[in-house]
Amino acid sequence: MNFLRRRLSDSSFVANLPNGYMTDLQRPDSSTSSPASPAMERRHPQPLAASFSSPGSSLFSSFSSAMKQTSQAPSGLMEPPGPSTPVVQRPRILLVIDDAHTDWAKYFHGKKVNGEIEIRVEQAEFSELNLAAYVTGGCMVDMQVVRNGTKVVRSFKPDFILVRQHAYSMALGEDYRSLVIGLQYGGLPAVNSLYSVYNFCSKPWVFSQLIKIFHSLGPEKFPLVEQTFFPNHKPMYVHRSVPPSPPSTSEHLPHPAKNRHAHEAVTPCTPPLHPQP
Repeated sequence: MNFLRRRLSDSSFVANLPNGYMTDLQRPDSSTSSPASPAMERRHPQPLAASFSSPGSSLFSSFSSAMKQTSQAPSGLMEPPGPSTPVVQRPRILLVIDDAHTDWAKYFHGKKVNGEIEIRVEQAEFSELNLAAYVTGGCMVDMQVVRNGTKVVRSFKPDFILVRQHAYSMALGEDYRSLVIGLQYGGLPAVNSLYSVYNFCSKPWVFSQLIKIFHSLGPEKFPLVEQTFFPNHKPMYVHRSVPPSPPSTSEHLPHPAKNRHAHEAVTPCTPPLHPQP
């Protein structure tokens, strides 16, 4: 400061200054004033918080808060986080469609999906089930079974299906294809797939798929037992059921004949090739 006073008191130094320089120094502060000298800046320091604009103030405060927590951690001022509460997963429901001769619950006892999620087994036959399937709500199954002489009624939404029973039979009231369609409608995964379960309700339909493979690969790589399909019993006459074939193969006896549904009973017999007099 003494140096500045001596320099400003020197008349030759003041004479060499630009016009109006000393006047600007003596003018009071305003919004359009010239930049202050380093001495004035040291005399009137601006607060640090004022240098931040409003959009960045929140970022600064967040950063400051994080830095404060970091600085307090070594001194023991910040409390350690408490133990997190484990999330309990609901058990997955496995619906097994089978008769009561096999207890499937004991095979899944203590088993967990990915080592975390428990498995709850519900077992019933097709005749003991009813359901309702929705586009967005999945499939709701109603079960009425008899366990140890007690009737048990439950409703649940299965997560997986294990099919161990035929869905179709020629016996009266044993056509459960509508239940298979309902499970498929509800989008439930199954073993075997519900698509294959429904297709296997008709073995001739499955055999027709095998015939496609037979024609694609040939009889050497994919042999098939020769069969003849009739839509009903009327055209099943011996003279029409035997297709034209070489003599070496037309005498292969006995000829198998099915006397019940396509996948249930096969009875070997030896029908006469010509009508008896």
